[in-house]
Amino acid sequence: MKENLFGRCMMFYGKEGFERLQNSLVAVVGLGGVGSYAAEALVRAGIGRLRLIDCDVIKASDINRQLLALTTTLGASKVQAARERLLSINPSVTLDTRHDFFHHDTAHDLITGDLAFVIDAIDSVGPKGELIRHCLEVKIPIISTMGAAGKTNPFLIKIDLLENTSACMLARAVRRYLRSRKVSTSVPVVYSTERSTAPKGDIAPVVEDSGTYLRGRPRRPLPSLPTIPAMFGLIAANYVIQQLLENKVSDR
Repeated sequence: MKENLFGRCMMFYGKEGFERLQNSLVAVVGLGGVGSYAAEALVRAGIGRLRLIDCDVIKASDINRQLLALTTTLGASKVQAARERLLSINPSVTLDTRHDFFHHDTAHDLITGDLAFVIDAIDSVGPKGELIRHCLEVKIPIISTMGAAGKTNPFLIKIDLLENTSACMLARAVRRYLRSRKVSTSVPVVYSTERSTAPKGDIAPVVEDSGTYLRGRPRRPLPSLPTIPAMFGLIAANYVIQQLLENKVSDR
């Protein structure tokens, strides 16, 4: 069955490359508009083991941009919705779902030494900075995604080191967070050089239900297209796939 599911990918990878992906454990932290697409791309590419980390549940305001958000999944935890969807794509994939909030006090339980790669799709500065710091400390490869909200131009999305980014307010805040803690900013990130579009003044902001957050605080809603966050997630997933195939990280 695997040959039928992944035959076109295996034409790129070859048998050895496919087995490498099958044996790799990758974590996606954050399953929103970016992370949900990254997780699905990894499964469709043949990654055999995936750890999914998110503390949130699906809300109506997620439907415009999050792959897991359907009228039939409202109120479900994102990790459970992801489990059901991804197993329907590849019943053989091994999923480790964690309905939990990532921060410094959960880092060692959620991000462990057996991971071959981490995709950071968190959208708040503190947890994002702590995830980068932890991965650098324990020497787990990571790619972090920066701000996708308020962006419209796909041709301005890039991969570069965090220290080289420009125009992205989230990247600037994360860079400041890391430097204040004397942590390296030589980390690959997906970001856009486009200035964010501000919300229209005649549209009331979407009010998020603060009760859905286990920790942290509700964040100010930002305008977002369905397309740009998806591209961020797909680019991050593609980067991880290529790094694993090119033997740039070791099997764990």
